[in-house]
Amino acid sequence: MRKVALGVFCFAAGLTSAHAAEVAPLEVVFDESGYVAAPLTDTPGDPEAGRKLMSNRANANCIACHAATDLADVPFHGEVGPTFDGVASRYPEAMIRGILVNAKNVFEGTVMPSFYKVDGFNRIADGFTTKPLEGEVRPLLTAQEIENAVAYLMTLTD
Repeated sequence: MRKVALGVFCFAAGLTSAHAAEVAPLEVVFDESGYVAAPLTDTPGDPEAGRKLMSNRANANCIACHAATDLADVPFHGEVGPTFDGVASRYPEAMIRGILVNAKNVFEGTVMPSFYKVDGFNRIADGFTTKPLEGEVRPLLTAQEIENAVAYLMTLTD
């Protein structure tokens, strides 16, 4: 309710921002199955940006664990996770978003990283060192990157 009131106030006062509104990691609403029904940003996901993100080994690196016929131009697909082929026919959008935000809420024993989680860690190291991270923990992906990945995955129906 408070967010709605603030949004109405800002709109009425002409205080709109150039940045899209997004849900902070600690404010994501999960259902009892770990699904996330509401988008994390008010900017629709871009399927092409999602495809690039998911095949980029320096960022999300989804292709390290998953295979996809649509990503045949990217070498060395992984076999740890299920194929992306037909994922939109197997899973609803809210489930896909929930898996990307925090896969362990959907599949308890998974080794998949939680891409939009910032709390509940035992110890976070700074890069590949043993020195603990100091300061704020940031999610691995932004809200918009999550929405881009969801938009791309929702195109994979076969």
